[in-house]
Amino acid sequence: MAEYNPEQNKLNLKVVFYGPALSGKTTNLMQLHNQLSPERMGELMVLETKDDRTLFFDMLPIGLRSDHGLDLRLKLYTVPGQVKHDSTRKAVLSRADGILFIADSQPNQQDNNAIAFGNLEENLEKVGLDIETLPMAIQFNKRDMAGVVQEEELQMRWGHTPWAPLQMASAINGKGVVDSFRVLLERLYRVADKEHGLSLNHGIERADFVNRLSARRHDAAV
Repeated sequence: MAEYNPEQNKLNLKVVFYGPALSGKTTNLMQLHNQLSPERMGELMVLETKDDRTLFFDMLPIGLRSDHGLDLRLKLYTVPGQVKHDSTRKAVLSRADGILFIADSQPNQQDNNAIAFGNLEENLEKVGLDIETLPMAIQFNKRDMAGVVQEEELQMRWGHTPWAPLQMASAINGKGVVDSFRVLLERLYRVADKEHGLSLNHGIERADFVNRLSARRHDAAV
């Protein structure tokens, strides 16, 4: 559902960070803001409430300009995790081009992960998107905590899905955040290239797309 303006030669892509409450969606976004140094980066916008860290969304715009003049902007959003904000989740999901699902690695959160994933599938259908074809990566966060579900078990559970292999991360420490983002960018490029001719029409190859949008700051070697 990317928005392309031929007169301005501008392409907007929308990525949504989805997952259960307190799984680390906002922390992932903050780490990307701290660790990345793309050609252009806007301000990180955060809206908070006392009962849920994010009431509406966090947004972090980053972008690049191709040698052919395409102004490509990637806008990253998070959604609130609490069920009572489900209407907001649907609003943020509308016209999404990619999803990064942030799951919680703690054993007592596995049911919440499943519920949130089912909710994602339902809400995507309601806004006219297909979870089977939408570019998506799945990250299991909080790997720094004691007693988390073993990676081998998680990979086995999800190994039959289009989103395997899973990405492991400790967003609070900044580990695995950029790697997860790069996996999503790889999958997002394939669809965007097919729909908008990134390579043929705009001279943006896959490696160029991924590397320029996920370029690290020199002082961020996590």
